[in-house]
Amino acid sequence: MGKIVYSGPLALQLRSLAKLSQIAVSTKVRHCFGHRMAEGWDANMETGIRVVRHQFTQAMRHSDIKEGRKLFDSVQPQTDDVYAIAKSDAHGIKGHWYDPEERESDAVLLYFHGGGYAFHGGVSDRFAQMLAHHTAARLLVPEYRLTPEHPHPAQAEDAMAAWDYLSAHVPAEKIVVIGDSAGGHMALMLLQALKAQGKPQPALCIGLCPWTDIGARGTSLSGNDRTDLVQGWMALQFGRWLDPDLLYGREALSPISYDYKGLAPLYLQAGGREVLRDMIIDFAQEQKEKGADVRLDLWPDMPHDFQAYDSMTASSQASLVRIRQAIDSHINTAGGHLRCLEGATIV
Repeated sequence: MGKIVYSGPLALQLRSLAKLSQIAVSTKVRHCFGHRMAEGWDANMETGIRVVRHQFTQAMRHSDIKEGRKLFDSVQPQTDDVYAIAKSDAHGIKGHWYDPEERESDAVLLYFHGGGYAFHGGVSDRFAQMLAHHTAARLLVPEYRLTPEHPHPAQAEDAMAAWDYLSAHVPAEKIVVIGDSAGGHMALMLLQALKAQGKPQPALCIGLCPWTDIGARGTSLSGNDRTDLVQGWMALQFGRWLDPDLLYGREALSPISYDYKGLAPLYLQAGGREVLRDMIIDFAQEQKEKGADVRLDLWPDMPHDFQAYDSMTASSQASLVRIRQAIDSHINTAGGHLRCLEGATIV
């Protein structure tokens, strides 16, 4: 946590700042007595995780989700990393383009932001800047509709609309679909929708800590609550908001229920200390058994969406390098599979 970014009503900023200060002091005191959230994490990183977890909790429990979103955005920890990115409105679709000053890749990224399908704020904007910077590729971020106001199939429809818009201007073999958390869910489900409609697949699909099962799966969903910024109960609530009347069901809305053989290659990343760890591993292993082109890299020391820590941790930096390598291996090298990369590879 290098700096704090404030937004929204002053009263919310002050409230959140007071809580941040309380968490920072208590965390430093705990560390002085040898009490750490996880081995290898300093007080700075632990404070950031605790603050985001608190903001998420308060926002989701708010009686008005719109006010909850303002609360979540009111105080956001960020790294000191500087991203040379130009942001502009996308014409013809609701969303934004992120263009790196030094564009080096022929790929165009279609990025679906995380936030459990319910949140879209400063943290997502920062994540988009980071991806465009480190991949040196142009990136499109559609502003899809959010739950609970807009349950499924709103997000699936918006994902397809974004694909149709982008693929009308960019060849499918130059497009990389990428998403984190719920955005990873959105990216994976888009591949199935493209298959069902007989449309071409992208060159690559990247899921960063992707949500692969909207139901309860794996011991990590609750067992890693202590070390993650997202909690297991939150993931289950996001699932209820996605399908509040149970019109579609868990199987229909969970990527793990589908077969990805013959679809776009999949590159996945996960943190060993995140609540979604087990479902991501299960998804990768099941798809491997079905014959899909899939690779999962796991960083045992990291929480959910750890890529955002960038220069703060060696694991985050390594993950961003691998994202770039995965894209280059499919876009700038004809017909290539993911190169063998060193590290904690699961499949």
